[in-house]
Order: sequence, then C-alpha cells, then structure tokens
Amino acid sequence: MENLLESLALEILSRLDDSETVACCRMASKTFNSVFPGLQFINLQWRLKWYLESRSRVSNSPNCSNLHQNSSRFTPSLKRVFLNLVSNLSALESVRIGVENPPLDVLNADVEDDGDDLHITDEGFVKEWLPRVSGALKLLSLSDFWVQSSRRRSEVLSLISAHCQNLIELELKNAWLAVQNMNAMPMLTSLTLELIRLDDKNLTEFNTCFPNLQVLNLIDVRGLKMPMIHLLNLKTCHWTVTDSPSYICIIAPNLLTLRLECRSPYAIYIEAPLCYNLHLALEHLNGFAVKRFQKLKNVQLECSNIRSLIRKLHRLETVETLTLDIRAGGNSKFNLEVLFCTFPNITSLCFKPRVWSEFEVWCGDIGLKGVKRFCGYLSVIDPLMTFALVDCVLEECFNCVEISLLIHRGVPSNVSKHFITKCMAQWPDLKWGWGIWEEGREDSWIPEEQLPKTLVEEGSDSI
Repeated sequence: MENLLESLALEILSRLDDSETVACCRMASKTFNSVFPGLQFINLQWRLKWYLESRSRVSNSPNCSNLHQNSSRFTPSLKRVFLNLVSNLSALESVRIGVENPPLDVLNADVEDDGDDLHITDEGFVKEWLPRVSGALKLLSLSDFWVQSSRRRSEVLSLISAHCQNLIELELKNAWLAVQNMNAMPMLTSLTLELIRLDDKNLTEFNTCFPNLQVLNLIDVRGLKMPMIHLLNLKTCHWTVTDSPSYICIIAPNLLTLRLECRSPYAIYIEAPLCYNLHLALEHLNGFAVKRFQKLKNVQLECSNIRSLIRKLHRLETVETLTLDIRAGGNSKFNLEVLFCTFPNITSLCFKPRVWSEFEVWCGDIGLKGVKRFCGYLSVIDPLMTFALVDCVLEECFNCVEISLLIHRGVPSNVSKHFITKCMAQWPDLKWGWGIWEEGREDSWIPEEQLPKTLVEEGSDSI
C-alpha cells in the first residue's frame, strides 16, 4: 500500500463515498494520509446511534446536571470533527454534512436536549468554515438534526448566497430557514429543500434569488400560504405541499416534468406548455386551471376522487400513457367512458391496486381502440371478480396486444397459478408479462418462460 503512486492514491480516495471511510484509509496508510489534503470533497454523516450512546453514557455518569456540556467528554463533537477536516483540505468542490434523524416512532423525549452540538445550519458554525471554502464550492448539502434545529431559525441562506456565487447544487434538510438579506444566486441550477419551515409564505424571495433553477425539489416545505413558483428556466419540479394553502400556482414555460403532491388545495393553476410528464397526487381538488399543455405525453393521477379529477382536466389529446391510482379511503366509481372523453389517444394504460375496486363495466359502443398496452396491479382477493374486470378492460381496449399484470406477493401460489393459467388460456394471442408487487418494495418481473417453474418451486414466497 505504501508503494502506491500519490496520484493513484488520491484517485482511490476520490472514489470513496464518505469521509468515515477516508479516515480509515488515512489511518491504515501513510500514503493515503499524505495525499488527503488534495481531496475535493467532504461527506460526513453523523449517526443517530452515536448521539444516543453519548446521551446514555452522560446520563449514567455522576454529576450529569448539564447534559450538553458533559456529552463532549464521551463523544467528539460533530462540529469539531468537521472543522478539523475542512482545515486540512485546500480546494473543496463538494461538501455534504448531515445528521441521521430519529424515525417517527422514537419519542422526542428519547433524543431531545437543549444543546446545539448537532445544529449544523447554525449561522455561527457555518461562518467558521464557509467563507474559506466557498470559492471553488459547487455542491453543498446540509441535513440538520430536527430535534435541535426546529426551534432555532437559521439565516444560513443569507450566508450561502453571500459567499457561494459559484454554487451549482444546493440541498438543505430539516431546518427552519429565514429568507431575509438573501442575494441572487444565478449560477445555482439545482435546489432541494426537504422538511423545511420556510419564512417565505408566497415564495416571493425564493423566485427572485434562484432565477436560473433547472431542477427543483420542495419536499415537505411548510409555512406556505399562497405559494407561486415562477421560474423561467425550470425543467424538473417535484413539489410536496404539506400545508393546505388556498392557492398553488406554477408558471414555468420550459418545465418538462412536474410531480405535484398536496392535500386539498382550493385551486391549482399550472402554466407549463412544454410539460411532457405530469404526476398529480392529492386528496381532493376544488378548482384546476391549466394554460394548455401542448406536449403532454405521460400522466399519472392519484386522488381520493379520481373521477372528479379526470373531469377537471378537460380534454388532453396529446397524452399517450396514463396511470391511475386511488388514495386509501377514496371512493369514486369510474369507467372507461370517463377516460375516453378526457384522454382519447392513450396507447398505454395502467391501473394501480385500489383502482380495481372502483372500476365499473362500461357498455359503450366505442372502446379505447388506441390502447396497445395495459398494466395492472392485482390483489386477487376474489379471483373470479378480478378475472371479470380484466376481461372487461380487454373487451373495451380491443386492440390491446401487450398486457402486464403484477400480483401481490401475499397471494397464495395456487390462487396465482390458477389465475395466470386462466388468463393465458383465455387470451392466447396476447403478449403477457407477469410480476410481483408489494408495498415498500420494488416491482419484480418474471420472464414468461420461467413462470411455471417459479410458481411451482418458490411457492407463496414468489407469487
């Protein structure tokens, strides 16, 4: 290891994922340690177990009246470790620093104290290192410890915008952010805010300071009242609205992909004529207005009342791929006539699991003749009823040549095998695809030639 060329050793360190692994390499090799100052990234992720173990040792020690002051005697401070790393690196292009947050089932009492040792969006801490590394910095990611940061408003956005004029990608998580005294960041093209309390109710400062964003992720951003995204260069947007603002507006003339998730806004307005992919997920919607979609091809709808949402979309003739999902507790009967009126030219149709329970047989004279591919997620609780629904879809989508059905992993193998055999015998000319689905897991597909063997040998653990 000590005979490695320094250039090769630096290349090896540069390919590692995190600073913890880099530290192990430095301890194991003088060569790695000597080339470390040339490294261009820091990725320091503080594990929750380290914090909990430290608290446990402090609480069990004598004279532990001040938990925050005593904890440093047992575990090195995240901030001290990070500042030491920064002081040894000369040309940082990427900084990622984060704290693992407790899962939802852990009570705040198990992790909460009055300390700020893990409050990494604290402007006092950021001032210690950001000005020195900001010149070459292109990526910055700060994922705070919500237990400490949720009660402390941070002006870190002002600091970042003042020092990081060459920053391209910014990610901030688990923090309460002020927006006063922010400067414009014209170089920034990618922004992610996740689990953020933002003091910008209408996103006024937001639109002014990030004019050239191309990728935007607003995941669980709170404190919004009548938010409007108005970004001329935006191409991809994922917006999860946790609050229930009365009005949501998106004006993005170059937007290609939009995923919008919200509860029950009173009205949504979208002006994105070039949008190609649209995913809407919401509980209920009163008003929906769109300045005409000119190029929309792929649509996924998830709603408690899917019929009502489809009718609000009016006629979308350019859409080719449609996926429908109904939220838990939803109740909205619909049939293919509803789809035909709104999406007359779809070629690919997908039903998620809950859609089947609300699907009604339609006895119209004109089916969805353009549909060539159909995909369905099945629970097969009642095999006869499920078969009848599949039969209905194929009768009305009479030009369908390719059908893919995914059966829930929990369905007994003998039920699945009987259902599959019956479908393939009923429609032998179709191209079949079979798979397995389960909540929280990736879909798994089974090649047709392997299907009988898989069913017999793997049993209920397969399908």
